[in-house]
Amino acid sequence: MSATLPFRDINVHASSTYYAFSSPSSPDAPTLVVDRPSGDLRLNDGKLTGGHRVSSISGILGIIKLRLDSYIIVITKSTPMGRLKGQQIYKVISTEFLPLRERQVRDPDEDTYVAYLQNLLKTGPMYFSYSFDLTNSFQRQAQCDSKEPLWQRADDRFFWNRFVQSSLIDFRLGKAPGRMSSGPQPGVDPYILPVMFGMMSITNTSIMGNAMTFVLMTRRSRHRAGTRYLSRGIDEEGHVSNFNETEQSIILNDNASSGLTSYAGDQGFANGKPVGGQETQVLSYVQTRGSVPVFWAEVNTLQYTPKLQIRGVESAAPSARKHFDEQISLYGENYMVNLVNQRGREVRVKDAYEQMVKILQSSPQEEQEPGRKTNERFHVIDPKDTRSWYDHLHYVYFDFHNETKGLKWHRAQLLLDQLKDGLVAGAYFHGIDMPSGGVDVRNKQSAVVRTNCMDCLDRTNVVQSMLGRWTLTRMLTDLSVIRPGESAQDDQTFEHLFRNVWADNADVVSKSYSGTGALKTDFTRTGNRTRAGMFQDLNNSITRYVRNNFADGPRQDGFDLFLGNYHPDTAAVGAAQQTFVDRRPLAVQAVPYMLGMCAFFVAVSVSTNRMPDSTVWPVRLFTLACLGVAGYGGNFMWRFGTLYVNWPRLNTPQFAAEAYQDTLERAHKDPVMGAFLGKGSSDARLGNLEEGKKRRE
Repeated sequence: MSATLPFRDINVHASSTYYAFSSPSSPDAPTLVVDRPSGDLRLNDGKLTGGHRVSSISGILGIIKLRLDSYIIVITKSTPMGRLKGQQIYKVISTEFLPLRERQVRDPDEDTYVAYLQNLLKTGPMYFSYSFDLTNSFQRQAQCDSKEPLWQRADDRFFWNRFVQSSLIDFRLGKAPGRMSSGPQPGVDPYILPVMFGMMSITNTSIMGNAMTFVLMTRRSRHRAGTRYLSRGIDEEGHVSNFNETEQSIILNDNASSGLTSYAGDQGFANGKPVGGQETQVLSYVQTRGSVPVFWAEVNTLQYTPKLQIRGVESAAPSARKHFDEQISLYGENYMVNLVNQRGREVRVKDAYEQMVKILQSSPQEEQEPGRKTNERFHVIDPKDTRSWYDHLHYVYFDFHNETKGLKWHRAQLLLDQLKDGLVAGAYFHGIDMPSGGVDVRNKQSAVVRTNCMDCLDRTNVVQSMLGRWTLTRMLTDLSVIRPGESAQDDQTFEHLFRNVWADNADVVSKSYSGTGALKTDFTRTGNRTRAGMFQDLNNSITRYVRNNFADGPRQDGFDLFLGNYHPDTAAVGAAQQTFVDRRPLAVQAVPYMLGMCAFFVAVSVSTNRMPDSTVWPVRLFTLACLGVAGYGGNFMWRFGTLYVNWPRLNTPQFAAEAYQDTLERAHKDPVMGAFLGKGSSDARLGNLEEGKKRRE
């Protein structure tokens, strides 16, 4: 019995009472019907009549309920990215929202919700396949039941559209409420399409004349996803910010994918010789990155360096246990590489991490929740291993900035020397496709390197590419593609490909978290730091400052909406309850406009020519007054910058609400602005930030 796979072609028909989805290539399959405006789901045998065809789509991304209406999000355009073991991979290019109400009610909040979601879907790199599980590594795929539908095999962490697919999944499992519940509905399986968020690169190439497909993919976790300064550390459930799993693979003798375009003139499969027989072989290596697993935050104040806050490390220990229980169960030995500085403001994060590791390793508690699905399916610890559970954690500190200062990037190899024994023992995955189906697993990866810096971006990218190159050389040596002592770097064409693919990966991961491409990618691409690279880093740093202070609030709201961390349908409806209305005191709101107008008048006054006989002192006095007002306004914004940060409005972080309240209370004591602010109530002054905190509670 073969697995039920998603439909490759879906037609959408619409009427005033329903949307109908059917596959023209599967005429015997039931039609999925979404009733309007209720959103009830049902399966209909055969085609429905009465509706008009809207379009052909690539798949259903999901269904989301907002404040006044529900919307079916469909993938209207996708582009092929390449093939993995003969299976085509696609990237989402465009989506469309199909409202369930025939006559939409206009509402400012509803429009804002839709705009935030559309921006997220437009900028977020998302990938899918109708027949290949992108959410699982090759090693986990080998342990999955291939007879299960694709969505049931998906790794819940990387099933990016899991929340918006929940209506279809509940209907499929017979858990839908009311009249939608009529027992399990396996006919829904082909309409449920898992989507991965991250980076994907598939290149048909060769190295030393040996043909292969080089693959690099990064999967971003849907748990605790967010933007740079608004999502740090760990949450109560053990999920850390900016968690990504990066898998580097080479596929040998992949004849089913031989139609791929090769890289940079390299003839790839066309002229390359096969390696290790005729069977399709996969060798892959997995790394992870994630924020330091304690309760910590950085509070934006409009200054370049935010204020660092760290809560009690002991209070985060239960959450850290949940996190590392999962990491050990999934990956085995965990080599936790910490790259933060040992001096300056970052040292507090370093100390907190090390304190947490000591707490865990001194804990006698064994593995948590042994019945979890992840443990049953993906456990990689040898049952004969009698060590304490947290002895599988290995903390490795490396002061990256101090060791590589003066552009001595080669000194990063010192970290590799510390990790070499663990890398050798942890190995990599090696599987061979069997003619009868299934995978002959020759070797498993039993350890992972979990790398972090403050952002888990720039320093982390450099280290991960270094480990990827070392492991690739080991793979090729084991395959006898290169001789002992040689390196993958000896093939200059492939080395150019390798560097650029890893630099592209760094940019994608960085952009989704910080809003810009990564820093130090000139080193990743060329092996050297260049003036052009330093200038680009400066540009990215400035852009990050602007985005992180003035644009990340709406981006965070978009994440929270799509991933189900905020439910607009529970919010009250009415003008007085509008979420996105700015409720800051008018005097606070007016300062930037006052500053801008005064600065504009001063600039015009200074640059304008005057008649010789004109009276200039009134203009000069007014210019000086404007200069003074502008100076005060700029100074006020700098001293009370938290009031001008664009915070998220839906799930406002507690640290943001507290910082806002403290800043506003200090602003009331300002001798000038205090007279305009008056003694308004606390609730009125805090506005949306405090309301967001109350909603969470």
